Amino acid sequence: MEQAQIFSDQKKQNSQPPLILAVEDNEDNLLLLSYALELLGCKLICQKDSSTTLLVAKEYQPDLILLDILLPGSSGIDVVRSLKQEPLTNHIAAIAVTALATIEDRERILSAGFNDYISKPYMIEDLEALVYRYLCKKLHPDLAYELCQY
Repeated sequence: MEQAQIFSDQKKQNSQPPLILAVEDNEDNLLLLSYALELLGCKLICQKDSSTTLLVAKEYQPDLILLDILLPGSSGIDVVRSLKQEPLTNHIAAIAVTALATIEDRERILSAGFNDYISKPYMIEDLEALVYRYLCKKLHPDLAYELCQY
């Protein structure tokens, strides 16, 4: 019984909440993202512009990047191309969170290197489903099998 408790305590210490880098220039949208993701148990790094996104991603190695497309300076498409060319960040899943909603926009965004896409305005449940899809094992390691089935 004592060994089981020790194992459980070690597991709690070793399991870090997933880290998400969210890049969004609209403060209200960034606030909504942060509330939704914190409720899921994620830690967040929030940026209002893309000027240092590559550097931040290299340094902090987030588990997931949520990236707006229409940003001041470099667009989200330019940023994701840089992320996918960089050996330290090319493995990090990137989801476009954007108001661009046509089929052509979606195809262009996905072909630029994004792993997935959600258009604004979105339902919180849809955002949560995307996050679960990419972070299910980190969000709930004990329930990973069940969560990863959908």
